[in-house]
Amino acid sequence: MSHDVSVIGLYILDVLGRPVDAIPPGGSVAFIDEIRLTVAGTAGGTVVDLAKHGLNCLAVGAVGDDEKADFVLATLARFGVDTSQMQRLAGVPTSASILNIRRNGERPALHQRGASDHFDIIPETLDAVLAAPIIHLGGTGLLAKLDGEPSAKLLAEAKRRGRTTTFDLLGADENTINLVAPLFPHIDYFMPSVEEAQAISGATTVEGAGRFFLDRGVKQCVFTLGGDGVCFMDNKGAVVRQPAFEIEVVDTTGCGDAFDAGFITALHHKMDLKTALNFAQATAALVATGLGSDAGVQSFDHTLEFMNTAKIKG
Repeated sequence: MSHDVSVIGLYILDVLGRPVDAIPPGGSVAFIDEIRLTVAGTAGGTVVDLAKHGLNCLAVGAVGDDEKADFVLATLARFGVDTSQMQRLAGVPTSASILNIRRNGERPALHQRGASDHFDIIPETLDAVLAAPIIHLGGTGLLAKLDGEPSAKLLAEAKRRGRTTTFDLLGADENTINLVAPLFPHIDYFMPSVEEAQAISGATTVEGAGRFFLDRGVKQCVFTLGGDGVCFMDNKGAVVRQPAFEIEVVDTTGCGDAFDAGFITALHHKMDLKTALNFAQATAALVATGLGSDAGVQSFDHTLEFMNTAKIKG
């Protein structure tokens, strides 16, 4: 089977509820409007949105041998994602999060580390994993076995085979630099939030963070700025900023993963830079209008229509 993109990394189950104003005391009950289960994570959330956009996707990650794994694999299959490279690991739980979504869209999380910490690329599967023209690695920081040098070798091999590489991470702090520095020369598009970029680099400005990564080998930085839009920088000196769409935020869970999916979709369709950034932002904006990391995303054409008709912040 020929894939458009191989999505490697963090696959988790999210259990989300909204709106959560407070956790009830003792054993009492509070009633909320909505509860959802979704496939999420910096790979899982991205691959679902990519599939909704019509790309032929290969999922590459790990789940446990539990009921959460059943849901993750069945959901991916329902969206048409190829799960032949998803490892099902005995003796460990599927990685999962409980998210209590506040009325303003904030999302404090409780996370159980599980199978993703035990995930690594099996050498004999490398040809299949790296066959697609676009390779996305998402979740560094919560991929204990794959993080660091193994990820650098994986991305280096992807580049040796002529692939386009995109990269995102999770839970960045000042120590994350040790995990990601070996990867920089092998990353075509580095797509963290600006908060993550600044935490890693120590820079106090968006441009300063971009220069930090570009000087260390990254080809292009695409920083999400939340409500302030997006900033693109490349190693040729280009700096492009675009504002965000005007929306009413319900839940910001998975917006970064959705942005990644939108940008990868744009790469697949060979969109020009301005359109690619807008399409990525449109995907993220749609997700923010509902509960969960795939909320609001319906199809490529629907996202395109939203991009062309939605109001942009002035």
